[in-house]
Amino acid sequence: DGGDAELELSAVRHQPEGLEQLLARTKFTKPELQSLYRGFKNECPSGLVDEETFKLIYSQFFPQGDATTYAHFLFDAFDADRNGALCFQDFVVGLSVLLRGTVQQKLKWAFDLYDINKDGCITKEEMLEIMKSIYDMMGRCTHPPPRDSAPAEHVELFFQKMDRNGDGVVTFDEFLETCQK
Repeated sequence: DGGDAELELSAVRHQPEGLEQLLARTKFTKPELQSLYRGFKNECPSGLVDEETFKLIYSQFFPQGDATTYAHFLFDAFDADRNGALCFQDFVVGLSVLLRGTVQQKLKWAFDLYDINKDGCITKEEMLEIMKSIYDMMGRCTHPPPRDSAPAEHVELFFQKMDRNGDGVVTFDEFLETCQK
């Protein structure tokens, strides 16, 4: 019955928020949250995922390449409270934005992923780190194989479109405006 599932949700070593709070903070239904929680607990019995575990789990989705660096950036994007571990709330709140958020919420999440040092703007260096990690993750089995210069070329195209005032950085407003067009 539903009462057992609610008890299950709160009876863990790392105490997650109550089901009602997660229902209010996410766009998931009660059964969806309960299902997500069961999956999370199955993978992470302690209720917390450290970065190394996250990298191991994520790399299984990209066996043809090296997903380690991209998984690091993704981990940072999900780790909202910056404590070095993902709890169920971090995971489910981020997932809610990615799957069911508004366009603006999704773009803000993506911007924050690219803004590695969290200073409110994306530099070419930050974007290049992310692009290299994406190319590494995809591996060499893409056809045709990408040239070594492909990540840098991708960054240049990104900045041509996004850096609307030509100051060498992309702010969230520039990112949002360009993406919405």
